[in-house]
Amino acid sequence: MSEIITRQDADDTSASDAPLDVRWAPAEPAPRPRRLWLKVGVPVAVVVAAATVCSLILIAPGTTAAGVPVGGQTAGAAADTISSRLSSIEVSLGDGGPTVSAADLGASIDASALADAAFAGSPMWNVTAWSAAYGTPDVTLDADRAANVLRAALPEAYTDPTPAAVSFQKGAYTVTPAVDGTGVSVDAVRTALESALADGQSTVTVDPTPEPVASIVTTAAAEATAASLNDMTSEAGFYAGDERTVPISADTLASWLTVDADDAGVFSYTVDAAAIQTAVDALPDQVDQDPVSANVLASEAGKTLSTLAEGQDGRVLGDTSGVARDFADQLASGDASYELPVEVTPRSTVSTVRLAEVDLGEQRLYLKENGKVVDTWLISSGRDGAVTFPGRYSIGWRTPLQDMKGTSRDTGNKYTQPDVPWVMYFNGNQAFHGAYWHNNFGNQMSAGCVNMPPATAKKLYDWMPDGGDVWIHS
Repeated sequence: MSEIITRQDADDTSASDAPLDVRWAPAEPAPRPRRLWLKVGVPVAVVVAAATVCSLILIAPGTTAAGVPVGGQTAGAAADTISSRLSSIEVSLGDGGPTVSAADLGASIDASALADAAFAGSPMWNVTAWSAAYGTPDVTLDADRAANVLRAALPEAYTDPTPAAVSFQKGAYTVTPAVDGTGVSVDAVRTALESALADGQSTVTVDPTPEPVASIVTTAAAEATAASLNDMTSEAGFYAGDERTVPISADTLASWLTVDADDAGVFSYTVDAAAIQTAVDALPDQVDQDPVSANVLASEAGKTLSTLAEGQDGRVLGDTSGVARDFADQLASGDASYELPVEVTPRSTVSTVRLAEVDLGEQRLYLKENGKVVDTWLISSGRDGAVTFPGRYSIGWRTPLQDMKGTSRDTGNKYTQPDVPWVMYFNGNQAFHGAYWHNNFGNQMSAGCVNMPPATAKKLYDWMPDGGDVWIHS
């Protein structure tokens, strides 16, 4: 501790005689040691840390991306530099011609990808990768914007192309081909910008000689559309199941459709649902029908031999309130086959069994349908020595006219009978046929066949189907 002594002022006469005022007080603190190394070391550490961070986020010196210097920049800054460098390039349309900028033309490049590639390959810390080059210019132009800017700058180089068209004429869709226009090559401008960017040029000159410019609406697209439409017209209709119950003519279908191409050259169809509704309103009279039975000829074994009448299913049209709208949507997608809501009553089938029955004792032929006689007439069967064999048979091969040759079983004599009409074989070489060489029907006259007058033979020929049943008995 140190002491503190206080005195009164000198002009105080009693001061010399007064005792000193003595008090104890804390001593002065000892001086702290000076750390000079901190004053020098902290800034150095900050610099080292900053340098380390920079080496981790910056692109190495001397590095280029698509020809643009990006060394010492972050990837984000490098991307901005590349994009800015491209946008600033000026394009002259011919020597001394009008000038447009890359920015005017809607030029762009994937600058972020280029900058990221440069940083990934040449970070600043990797001294072995300094002064490297990354990427090639791959410039993209906004085609419509570029064409409009170039046309405005040099209008005399441009004529408009004529787009291809699809129209309906004389029952079919036909194509008017596209005709090229002229203009400055957008691709040539794009290529020139890529070269300028790679070479570090701020201006570039492009030959403005007009080149053919194709229509966006191409002939090929029009031809494909016409072919699709013509396929639609060939199958257009309202269907009940697989049956095209109400066909739609090509003219009618075309009256419902408007065919146009959009700005991208793609054709599509606009459909008039109100016009379709007119056709829908008339559908009940065309669709509704009563069932009609089919009629077939069958054998006694139940095998169908021929069809006398096809018959038809019954049909009643259901709710059509949404048909016009739905069909319009379907047509717009390219499908012209509309399946109607119908309730179907299947047709029934009536079978008729026909039998040619020969009574050898009566020498008579009976035509029967489902067991009932529908006609009858006299015949001549085989003689006693050349009998017509009894049995149940069916009609096989037939011919309207034939030269018959053979040997009589009863006499052994050979014979030839020309132009025998309406021949129908049922048992080997035994057949029904017409006989013009005698008129003694009702008596046994033949060499084994069953013959009859030519007129009735034709009647049997037309009435009896192939496979029809034959019964020969006494």
